[in-house]
Amino acid sequence: MRKKDYDLCIIGGGAAGLVTAAGAASLGAKVILIEKHRLGGDCLYTGCVPSKTLIHSANVANTVNTAHRFGLSARLDPIDQSCVMKRVADVIEMIEPNDSPERFRAMGVEVVFAQAEFVAEDRLLVDGRVITARKFVLATGSRPFIPPIVGIDSVDYLTNESIFNVTENIEHLIVVGSGAIGCEMAQSYIRLGSKVSIISNSVLLPREDSDMSNVVETQFRAEGIDLHFGAMITEVEKTDTGIRIHIKDDDRQHTATIEGSHVLIATGRQSNIDNLGLDKAGVKVENGHLLVDARLRTSNKNIFACGDVAGPYLFTHMAEHQAGIVLRNALFHLPAKSQTTGIPWCTFTSPELARVGLSEREALESGVKHQVYTFPFSENDRALAEGDSQGLAKIITTPKGKLLGACIVGPHAGELIAEYVLAISQGLNVSALSNTIHIYPTLAHINRRVADQRMKESLTPRRKRWIKRLFRLRGSH
Repeated sequence: MRKKDYDLCIIGGGAAGLVTAAGAASLGAKVILIEKHRLGGDCLYTGCVPSKTLIHSANVANTVNTAHRFGLSARLDPIDQSCVMKRVADVIEMIEPNDSPERFRAMGVEVVFAQAEFVAEDRLLVDGRVITARKFVLATGSRPFIPPIVGIDSVDYLTNESIFNVTENIEHLIVVGSGAIGCEMAQSYIRLGSKVSIISNSVLLPREDSDMSNVVETQFRAEGIDLHFGAMITEVEKTDTGIRIHIKDDDRQHTATIEGSHVLIATGRQSNIDNLGLDKAGVKVENGHLLVDARLRTSNKNIFACGDVAGPYLFTHMAEHQAGIVLRNALFHLPAKSQTTGIPWCTFTSPELARVGLSEREALESGVKHQVYTFPFSENDRALAEGDSQGLAKIITTPKGKLLGACIVGPHAGELIAEYVLAISQGLNVSALSNTIHIYPTLAHINRRVADQRMKESLTPRRKRWIKRLFRLRGSH
């Protein structure tokens, strides 16, 4: 049998592929990384890095515009969005060397820029060259899903892959979709001086409990974002000044038109699995998604997948986790399984909304016996001092107090949720949070206060009377 060319062949140079390549090379594997465009992927160029940079500029603008709330006077000059986008590009440029081909070649990874296509179950064709490897890894990521809307191809619509290239001021941004990407961009642009409309056939942040997403929706309405929920787009057309979108509501009783200068399509993602010759490799696909097992193996057990293309959670931190699982399985043949529960995420609106584990709605739908406890930021002294007291923390527990899930909507929720991620991953009871000393005054103190609600609940009037008699306490209440 012919000796394989490489220990590991990775297709795709985004977060999942880069972590896999770096890990494998550091362990002594002979690695080839194939990418058809540039290393860094969606996260660096069109996802996490540019979006969070844009969000920060928008939040600074909002702080200046609302300085009067803090007893200060300030004035923001008219915003030149091209300057904001220049900063976005500068931040990408600062981070770019970490994902450069030179850095990975210095690690011992062979980096090739070309289209890859399987020609057999164990062979890959790359730029006229046939490559063999002991194991292959698909890390080809995802791309925006464009719904089949009448007239959509007649307009120059934006996606997360193109919006950061717009340098002129956007006068009126119409966002189609109400998930994380659409919400983050909508709020950013209204804070940067644009008029913004959101159109969705659902509700705001539909994956979240309504009491949590309603906090974000209330803020959106306060900032002047034009919201159209339960709406179906019937047609999109180009006008002399931009774009016109025709909508009707769910019961089709009312119709309306919305005109804007730009439209952002933020209606989800789809896997990048085209033109890879997966049928020749014996890799099964169902409804546009790879079929992978718990060890992230495809139907061809020598071909793994990780990152967005593997799903179901399309987050960079999940891509990094899955890369580690692939390495353990592909290089060391360990029966490592990808984590599918207790996955945290955050929507970086203002206020932020972060969650881990079961939501209240999921617990109800699955019939899990549970208890729900909440505590508002309006009773957190640090939040009050900083004038940012919207929102609440909510935990879901078993009747005996084991943590099943947590959600925070409020300032720095993405940072605060980490305590719950650890607690849930370790199977802790809510009493562990209640008994942990939290610094005062901090936003994190809310994590203890919401846990305390369960302890207070257990102190029933009957139990309190029993305690008073047992210890001869003399209070009147």
